[in-house]
Amino acid sequence: MNHNFVFFGTPDVASETLEILKQNGYIPSLIITSPDAKSGRGLQMQTSPAAIFAEKNNVPCLKPEKLDEMFYNELKPNCLEPNCLFVVVAYGKIMPEEIINMPKLGSINIHYSLLPKYRGASPVESAILNGDSYTGVSIQKMEYKMDSGPIIAEEKVEILPNEKTPDLRKRLIKIGGELLVKVLPEFTAGKTKPIPQNESLASVCKKIKKEDGLINLNDDATINYNKFRAYAFWPRTFFFKDGKRIVITDAELMDRKFVVKKVIPEGKKEKDWEDFNLRHGVD
Repeated sequence: MNHNFVFFGTPDVASETLEILKQNGYIPSLIITSPDAKSGRGLQMQTSPAAIFAEKNNVPCLKPEKLDEMFYNELKPNCLEPNCLFVVVAYGKIMPEEIINMPKLGSINIHYSLLPKYRGASPVESAILNGDSYTGVSIQKMEYKMDSGPIIAEEKVEILPNEKTPDLRKRLIKIGGELLVKVLPEFTAGKTKPIPQNESLASVCKKIKKEDGLINLNDDATINYNKFRAYAFWPRTFFFKDGKRIVITDAELMDRKFVVKKVIPEGKKEKDWEDFNLRHGVD
């Protein structure tokens, strides 16, 4: 079968999914990703992981600034075949309805929650933050309203007691990529019947901001530990002492207490909590 699909995606989540697809014989005919952008302390121009995958695998790649009429006309010749499909994984831009519906088979998306729960930008962090014992991966047929399309496939996943966002996300990416591989043949053959989401059960999660990592050490221990786990990659959890930002790099929940083990004081190297606390008297 000719797997004629266009892939939309930008960060590592997208490139890792592309690798899983490649290992199973699925190579997109075209990759759409975000434009190169300045990043890091030196503000060097950085190419997205999806664009790097495209270059390594000789896949044509477009990096539109805007998904406007000019882009629409550039993309349209890639969607003329009856089995054309768009696959979207962490693209990072809101796709216009006319682009979502452009291919004959429509557009599908991997979302890292059990939809309709946690529609939006931070489903992995939100599941940990709220102390959920499980989450999952959903593959949905896209509609213009965010993460509201009918469900093609889902897989439930247990969240381990001390699991942090980077580790859970890594597992979900693998599960999502493998689920997509299973789904594609039947979906493109018209053998699946997507199930509409129950709107009464829908919840939305926000885009995370740097200030969300601020923590009050006197708050509930479980809430603080879940926040530490959820924001372990970014923005990380932190508090202020004498006007200086103190980042918590290691902590655990012990005897119903949030126990800080290591910190990075602003402008300094990582320290053991006991040493820092002895000098600064946080408790």
